[in-house]
Amino acid sequence: MSASDADLSGRDPEPIGPSLPGGLLDLLGVAAALLDGEGRIVLWSPQARELFGWSADEALGRYAAKLLVAEENVPLILELFAKVMASGDSWAGVFPIRHKDGSTRLVEFRNMRLRDKDGARYALGIAADESVVRGVERDLALSARLVTQSPIGLAVLDTDLRYVLVNPALEHINGIPARLHLGRTVAEVLPFLDAEAIQAVMREVLSTGTPLLEQFTTGSTPADPGAEHAWLVSYYRLDAAGGRVIGVALSIVDVTEQHRADQRAAQARRRLALIARASARIGTTLDLGRTARELADTVVPDLADMTAIDILDAVLQARSAHLTPTGPADFRALAVKAAYPTEAAGAADPVGEISRYAADRLVTRSATTGRPVHIPHVRPGDLARIARDEQAAAALARAGVHSYLAVPLTARGEVLGVLDMVRARNPVPFDADDVLLAEELAARAAVCIDNARWYQTQRDAATALQRHLLPQIPPHVPGLNLASRYQPAGAPGHAGGDWFDVIPLGAGATALVVGDVMGHDINAAATMGQLRTAGRTMARLGLEPAEILRQLDQLTEELEETIATCVCVLHEPVSGRCRIALAGHPPPVLHRPDRPAILLDLPPGAPLGAAAHVPLTTTGVDLPAGARLFLYTDGLVEQREQAIDVGLNALLDQLTGPWLPLDEVCDKLLAVLPGRKGDDDVALLVAEAEPRQGPHQVQQW
Repeated sequence: MSASDADLSGRDPEPIGPSLPGGLLDLLGVAAALLDGEGRIVLWSPQARELFGWSADEALGRYAAKLLVAEENVPLILELFAKVMASGDSWAGVFPIRHKDGSTRLVEFRNMRLRDKDGARYALGIAADESVVRGVERDLALSARLVTQSPIGLAVLDTDLRYVLVNPALEHINGIPARLHLGRTVAEVLPFLDAEAIQAVMREVLSTGTPLLEQFTTGSTPADPGAEHAWLVSYYRLDAAGGRVIGVALSIVDVTEQHRADQRAAQARRRLALIARASARIGTTLDLGRTARELADTVVPDLADMTAIDILDAVLQARSAHLTPTGPADFRALAVKAAYPTEAAGAADPVGEISRYAADRLVTRSATTGRPVHIPHVRPGDLARIARDEQAAAALARAGVHSYLAVPLTARGEVLGVLDMVRARNPVPFDADDVLLAEELAARAAVCIDNARWYQTQRDAATALQRHLLPQIPPHVPGLNLASRYQPAGAPGHAGGDWFDVIPLGAGATALVVGDVMGHDINAAATMGQLRTAGRTMARLGLEPAEILRQLDQLTEELEETIATCVCVLHEPVSGRCRIALAGHPPPVLHRPDRPAILLDLPPGAPLGAAAHVPLTTTGVDLPAGARLFLYTDGLVEQREQAIDVGLNALLDQLTGPWLPLDEVCDKLLAVLPGRKGDDDVALLVAEAEPRQGPHQVQQW
């Protein structure tokens, strides 16, 4: 640092007085010798002995030219000596000198004339080994070049932690000229950094002498105030040659690009992990609402603070939405989720409700254009197009919503709905990478939503077909009071195979049929319709229950890959007896008012269409007045992880206790039996015998 630089520091000059010596003169090994007017040596320093090899006793009083100069160089040295003594001009240069050991070495001289008070003249010679001088010069030049031209920021601070040197690279990093650093502390020059922590580190290094290398730090400086930068800072103590501590040095490497690349790589890994989680989490079932909630759970909080999934109502109704750029659209909200409690969640459209969105609403625009709507920085006017009304817009504003993104849910070329997201607590606005990630998630989720939509449509169609095919059971037929229930399967798309039927016959008799076609789709419902129609026809021909089942078995064998179970009961009100046949079906339950319920021990037969050719048998059973006969499908009592006997015993247990009306009994069984939450249909038919009818009463019927 030059003197002019020192003046800029604003510090008081160092007090005059003795202090610890520096090491430069010791490094150079400067020697001094004094010659009188005749050229004799009259003063000889210890350094001169080290440089020339002659002791003071050997040198004092001798002519310097004869002692130190080779004979061929004596005339030249005498001429130079005479000029110094005559004119008083100083002379400097490199001259070969003879060492005591006989060798010759180059020595750099500085010669000047001196006069004492009596006018006597002397010549003072200051000498140093030329190789040492050149080495020091090279080291100083190299050091200066390294400091000024280094791309690494370098700084030196004194023991008071004030800047004494700043190189151009650090000027560029900090965005502050070097002259504004000098004499000041880090806190004074860079108040926007954590100066206390930085100075604490430097004090530790000064105290211990242990360097701290590559300390990672981030921040911004006046050089680029709008962006975050990253640096690796190393601290090490500077000691003089004698061990005196003179300050602390800093080297600062700007690693912003590497830091940003690492951030991008980490972000890419997070995005890939999010996509992987989405693939595993979204579409685990074919339930439309659950699929939408799984998408919301994936998006929040990794991508957004809050999200809503809105599906076009026409899509849910399996109709074309007929969207136009200027027209409204009807949406149904399937899921809303926030990362934390916020009134912004209440500003979203309620889940399950159908709402008409105006054409200028951003959700509508995304659906009609089939493209994302990206607003990195939400302005007050944008909130009115995000929210459904002014109150909702005000709630979003209070919640701090500052960035918005809506992405269409498109599957197989059709827009199904929109995934829209906002950020409030997350200070980073949605960027182009977020748009790409949201589109990827939306594309994956849209396929799952579309699958769930079509399965639900199929389930609804199968359920509607089955309900249409099921009979309207009369509350009363000759000799019997009846109650029935049908419950579709708990899983989407699993309705269709179970049925029951009540068939009035001649002479007051009634045929009761309950069956179960294997399979859970619209094909099972259609097959059930065929078997039910055939069973009604054969029952009206006066066939016995076993014969009816044999005829149905032949029909089932003609249908491709169809298996069904069935129970057929023929009740005669005059005799009060039932004739029953089973084809691989769960046995009926007989419950009398004065006795516990029992499973009827009947020949089980083989399922229809199984090609087992097991004989089917009709068995007579008394059904006294007040007794109840329970016919049901296995969906009522069976669970996959349990044997069917567990469900059958549970059915018998539920029939103990108070004697309830028929409808209440049906509701109770559907509510509490093991199979109530299964993935199979349930058909239940209960017949309660009235007092026996006389022939004339039957004729009236």
